[in-house]
Amino acid sequence: MMMNCGAMNATTPSSTSWSASHSSKIPMLLPRAICSTQRMCCGSGVHVDACVSTNVSRNAKDSMVWSGTSPSLYSKQPINKFLLPLRALVTSTSQDVPIASLIGREKVGVLLLNLGGPETLEDVQPFLFNLFADPDIIRLPRLFRFLQKPLAQFISVARAPKSKEGYASIGGGSPLRHITDAQAEELRKSLWEKQVPAKVYVGMRYWHPFTEEAIEQIKRDGITKLVVLPLYPQFSISTSGSSLRLLESIFREDEYLVSMQHTVIPSWYQREGYIKAMANLIGKELETFDHPEQVLIFFSAHGVPLAYVEEAGDPYKAEMEECIDLIMEELEKRKIMNAYTLAYQSRVGPVEWLKPYTDETIVELGKRGVKCLLAVPISFVSEHIETLEEIDVEYKELALKSGIEKWGRVPALGCEPTFISDLADAVIESLPYVGAMAVSNIEARQFGIFAVFSSTRQCRGATGSV
Repeated sequence: MMMNCGAMNATTPSSTSWSASHSSKIPMLLPRAICSTQRMCCGSGVHVDACVSTNVSRNAKDSMVWSGTSPSLYSKQPINKFLLPLRALVTSTSQDVPIASLIGREKVGVLLLNLGGPETLEDVQPFLFNLFADPDIIRLPRLFRFLQKPLAQFISVARAPKSKEGYASIGGGSPLRHITDAQAEELRKSLWEKQVPAKVYVGMRYWHPFTEEAIEQIKRDGITKLVVLPLYPQFSISTSGSSLRLLESIFREDEYLVSMQHTVIPSWYQREGYIKAMANLIGKELETFDHPEQVLIFFSAHGVPLAYVEEAGDPYKAEMEECIDLIMEELEKRKIMNAYTLAYQSRVGPVEWLKPYTDETIVELGKRGVKCLLAVPISFVSEHIETLEEIDVEYKELALKSGIEKWGRVPALGCEPTFISDLADAVIESLPYVGAMAVSNIEARQFGIFAVFSSTRQCRGATGSV
């Protein structure tokens, strides 16, 4: 059905050099950038200390891959002193190495990491307990960490009734497991088509199948080369970081896993296939409006507490802004020059989260005269309660009440073919970096196993945000 889009009366700035770090609570409507500034940054905020011995590969476009070992630095923030667990890498172009020679007789596995979600209403409260019991979700001072589980129990019981209402409205449970299983199967097929006979596993952080369950299956299957792939495009302490921290603890305590060849792809928001897939979905949804050029593209990302970024050095905000800039550049190549903005949703609790907030931004856009809005759930690759209930119901209703007349929403990527094929390419490109750890289990228990990764990217100007 075509959407009849009235004229958008919102004013846009005459200059496109507005900084993404602008802290105003009022959203800035941004036209497509004419130019961009350039800055060098380290991916995921990882700081490479001089004392760490590293080897660098320059085969990857826009990135550098580091590997090495270091004592555990997980215990204290900021994240620029926190080294990702396991072997980590970032790649964006194919390696000039025959695939067969990389695999040989090895059994290749891919571990997809995701959040998890309650599958029934009875699962809601224990799922919430697992979520809030994670110290990466609720960060308590060291002296009060003994309260982590009691606090998680209290919050989960208090929030369960309202959460159950939300899950009931989308069918009685989260579809995340079903969708992630489908993504795993499509990824497996894509890898086999690309001559990589790999098995793909799903490990959820807070509900079944738990990461621990996936690891046990990986061991039973005798996997000898493992690629760890979080299904979060942008890295955050609270998502990929939490899952990788858990994996690090599992690996450290298991002789088989310590000696397994493995690598981690910590974030992949800058990959060409992912960017094109997002642009494909946005372009398709814009066509449902009568006047696509008048539609405001509204990127809504899952929020994180502001302290994660400002105090712990979480790279999430910077990666999100760069990601949106890359998507808008791709749309510009397709002659799509719409205004756009970014806001953050799903905040909970009394602390300040990343701003601007999605609900406040929607109200402000209505006041500015925006009549047509296309919501893009940018940090989600699967449909779940944040898209199906929070965006599709709560934010849509708020938008219509605020004077926005036509509302559209881009679906999550799911099993979009370009996206799945690109994930397969990411796995294949990681294979040259899969290597065995040359440390004993005793050393692993004493020091922990870490690898330093640093992605030096051209972080395009901050014109892709508010």
